[in-house]
Amino acid sequence: MRGGSGARDGSVVREGSAVRDGSGVRDGSGVRDGSAVRGGSGVRDGSGVRDGSAVRDGSGSRGVPAARTSSAAPSSFPSASPRPAIQRASVRGQILDALRAALVAGELAPGEVYSAPALGESFGVSATPVREAMQQLATEGAVEVVPNRGFRVVERGARELAELAEIRGLIEAPVMLRLARSLPADDWEDLRPLAEETARAAAVGCRATYAEADRAFHRAILALAGNEQLVRIADDLHRRAQWPLGGSPTARARLELMADAAQHLALLDALSAQDLSAVDALLREHFVSM
Repeated sequence: MRGGSGARDGSVVREGSAVRDGSGVRDGSGVRDGSAVRGGSGVRDGSGVRDGSAVRDGSGSRGVPAARTSSAAPSSFPSASPRPAIQRASVRGQILDALRAALVAGELAPGEVYSAPALGESFGVSATPVREAMQQLATEGAVEVVPNRGFRVVERGARELAELAEIRGLIEAPVMLRLARSLPADDWEDLRPLAEETARAAAVGCRATYAEADRAFHRAILALAGNEQLVRIADDLHRRAQWPLGGSPTARARLELMADAAQHLALLDALSAQDLSAVDALLREHFVSM
């Protein structure tokens, strides 16, 4: 029976101190005695005992070094940096940026299914970093997984974009109004080059270029509040709001982008002047017009 002192064989009991601790092992008679397995320093040697000096040695050692201590650097790891892992992460990040730009530009059509191998071939990389990037986009809601086929670009409607714009307004507008009451004009003027960059990007008419400049401007404003979590959450919502409507990749024409950029410059003027009424009106228009 399995009582406090019972065992499965005829001669041995499992004592409370002999069950898989630093002092118990199964010996030839089935007893977990004081020669110890699975303890803090044990490895299996030729007699079945895990000691601190070798793995399966005595009659088949694999030459594993002594157990590491907290005071010594691991001798089995090279000191060189893990370049392959860094390269892989870099490739995945570049692919993710490229896919995001393609989504904003409408090059990845809503409703279409794309396979990781086919996209990898177009990028000149293996399917693995593409698949990893697509998985990230799936967590962001840009695509959905289609088993055994690939990833489908999510079709998004005007209602979803309006909801995202409303949430952005609820998050960003109060912060900007609070900052307008406290920051001097010089702090706002430091952001003018970013606002002007959105105007230049809008004039080119490339939605992917404009999307990056647009988010950089909004991030810079919100960063003045000193809340990193706020900046991260708002930027994620902003990115999702930039994905195009289902259908035509020309949903936001150049004139619309230029109007949006003009609001950035007007907003900076109002913030610099601490004109709270103008700031509030511009923010309402800016988020509603998205």
